[in-house]
Amino acid sequence: MLIQMDDSRLDTIVDIVGFLNESRKISFEEQNQRGIETYAWIEETLKKFRYVLSKKRDRGIIKKYIQKITGYSRSQVTRLITQFLQTGKIRVTEYRRNTFTKIYSPGDTALLAKTDELHDYPNGAALKKILKRMATEYKVQEFEKIARISVSHIYILRHTPVYLRMNKRYEKTKPTVVNIGERRKPEPNGKPGFLRVDTVHQGDKEKDKKGIYTKGVYHINMVDEIVQFEFIAAVEKISEAYLTPILEILLEFFPFKIKEFHSDNDSEYINEVVVILLNKLLVKLTKSRSRRSNDNALVEGKNGSIIRKWMGYGFIEQRHADRINKTFYFSSFNEYINYHRPCAFATEIVDKKG
Repeated sequence: MLIQMDDSRLDTIVDIVGFLNESRKISFEEQNQRGIETYAWIEETLKKFRYVLSKKRDRGIIKKYIQKITGYSRSQVTRLITQFLQTGKIRVTEYRRNTFTKIYSPGDTALLAKTDELHDYPNGAALKKILKRMATEYKVQEFEKIARISVSHIYILRHTPVYLRMNKRYEKTKPTVVNIGERRKPEPNGKPGFLRVDTVHQGDKEKDKKGIYTKGVYHINMVDEIVQFEFIAAVEKISEAYLTPILEILLEFFPFKIKEFHSDNDSEYINEVVVILLNKLLVKLTKSRSRRSNDNALVEGKNGSIIRKWMGYGFIEQRHADRINKTFYFSSFNEYINYHRPCAFATEIVDKKG
């Protein structure tokens, strides 16, 4: 804080001692402070009380007075007084940041950006070769300086404001490669045992007073592609502890050997835990291809025509998952959809062109 002092009634060392003992003879106001005004007051105080000509005891009193008013430490006040004794003034020291000398000017960076754009942004080594050829083989004087640039420095200049003002290059998001499962469409060739799997979420409830969401239940849907056998179960969460036991139960329900397990690219199925489970059963794991929405269309259709039709879209709290399984899915519903509910499905016919 800048302290604007009214110390006109303090004229002698005795007055300062009285102030230090009582602190009642001075009124001050707080203002925005940057150091300059405070330094000016310290300089004026040292001149007013003739610090240079004062005795050692009086100097100590003046120093304590400055410390109390400014809030500065003893060492800082000593440093300022030393500056006053040497120069007769107290000034704010300007901070000077150490900077490295720039080798390449904005013009060189602009030339680099233009060359980079014309050659469709090659890698650093190729761009350096182009710059060197422009200077040595084609004798273009503008390239003489920038041709000596290192490959690493090219990548540094590509992030400078001068370069970015001239070239704004956007790259598509690169997908994360997960080496689990084979990315292809299932080909059952008219044989059962090729399952399509998907998860249906019953939604989350809005935040409560504590700002916490109430989670909804998840439905696991498994459908065989050929014979249309379908089994459904509910889980509280799609973590390992909840999902693995349910998958084992559902896979045992099918009255034929499971050969392939196909899902979309969600992490609840494309993970090491599911891989270990399927490897024990000698079941192959496949996943949908990018931008091929029909790869898992069968189970997506079943999500709407069966799960959404019977369970609806309303919120169901996750703690009811076990109750849904015991009183509905495992007790009657799975038997109903497989043995009593009419189900029509398309038959694939291969024409002459294959």
